[in-house]
Amino acid sequence: MSMMKIKKGDMVQVIAGKDKDLKGKVISVNKKDGKVLVEGVNMITKHTKPNASNQTGGLINQEGPIDISNVMYLHNDKMTRVGFKMEGDKKVRVAKATGEVIDDKK
Repeated sequence: MSMMKIKKGDMVQVIAGKDKDLKGKVISVNKKDGKVLVEGVNMITKHTKPNASNQTGGLINQEGPIDISNVMYLHNDKMTRVGFKMEGDKKVRVAKATGEVIDDKK
């Protein structure tokens, strides 16, 4: 996947799976695998051994990756698809539902 329509820091809503209808901020995007980490979504329990930073070890709850096709961009608290258009010599992301520019690509 060369072009991703969801970026780090975007607000998204889950549209499929066990966490359907949950909203959250994108923590990271993995372009190679087409996965995203969303804050508070797809929580998994990880067993850790004691180490220098975590003296006791134990169980840690953290976000697991979900497929990018299972999330949808939120613009003004409404789900929308994302498109691109040229404004002068810059390519910008556009919310398909409203036609408003989401952000500039620098």
